[in-house]
Amino acid sequence: MSSLFSPFSLRNITFKNRIFVSPMCQYSCVDGIPNEWHMVHLGSRAVGGAALVMTEAASVTPEGRISPEDAGIWNEAQAKAWAPIAAFIKAQGAVPSIQLAHAGRKASTFSPWRGHGKVAEGEGGWPVIGPSTVAFSNSYPQPHEMTVADIHATVDAFVAAAKRSLTAGFEVPEIHAAHGYLAHEFLSPLSNLRTDEYGGSLENRMRFPLELCAAVRETWPEEWPVFLRISASDWKDGGWDVAQSIEFARHAKKIGIDLIDVSSGGNAYDAKMTIRPGYQVQFSRDIRHGADIPTGAVGLITEPVQADQIIGDGDADCVFLARALLRDPYWPIHAAQELGADSKAMWPDQYARAGVNAYGK
Repeated sequence: MSSLFSPFSLRNITFKNRIFVSPMCQYSCVDGIPNEWHMVHLGSRAVGGAALVMTEAASVTPEGRISPEDAGIWNEAQAKAWAPIAAFIKAQGAVPSIQLAHAGRKASTFSPWRGHGKVAEGEGGWPVIGPSTVAFSNSYPQPHEMTVADIHATVDAFVAAAKRSLTAGFEVPEIHAAHGYLAHEFLSPLSNLRTDEYGGSLENRMRFPLELCAAVRETWPEEWPVFLRISASDWKDGGWDVAQSIEFARHAKKIGIDLIDVSSGGNAYDAKMTIRPGYQVQFSRDIRHGADIPTGAVGLITEPVQADQIIGDGDADCVFLARALLRDPYWPIHAAQELGADSKAMWPDQYARAGVNAYGK
């Protein structure tokens, strides 16, 4: 059997294969409310055979959005709009998942095709917060340093968002602590210059992200898993690195995090990254073995044989795909055919005559 198409269990959920849909911002919401675009975008990947379908980053507060067009889960109207999307994903045999996020100092910025850098407050932007007053770059907003009360309020916002996610029908939440957003900003010494209990030492820099993890884990049903996305490296000297990521993952495991979704970068505008196929798989392998915790690999994973080898070699327990699934929502079915796995059952009944007859598998 192909390693990629072997089942995978965490707590009481069994994923039918190891192909997970990575969160992909669509910048298509009004007031944080998902719409028909999100139903088709996420629903298509569920129909296409992925085992888990994760939403884009859903902000836990209005101020935590990356852009004015970002999705949210800070109110009941958003939860109500997410509910039919989660139900459709579930009906296709995939696990519905939501990424809970706060953009921190990288909030109030333009959607990619609308501009670059900060959106002025007079044009729909808002004041942003972060661990310190260090802006991401000269074109990004200047953050206000969070007080301890702000930190506690943000943890409460993640808990409230997790509760709404449950009522909307999601089964797996992912806490976003990667790509230079708020939790990652606290982890990295490049962005966290605090001198209180939330800054300085590694133990202190991990405090806020671990408080988030513990609070969401306590809120979520014991029988269902909780994921954590991290950037394993800032790709810059003096920044967050793999050794610190392993230690963070060890602590996260102790408080009940079930899987680390391993990405990298996003916290230093001048980072020097080496981009090549599977360039982040090494990080996943290091954390999986160094912290003894399941991991997901992401980043330029595009070919079925490549994905299958990542699982078979023990570099990760699953692969998170993004651009490959944008290009082909039926990538999992086509991968099963290429790898010799039985793809007949993967075709929805409505498409089976065309798919099975065309491929003969």
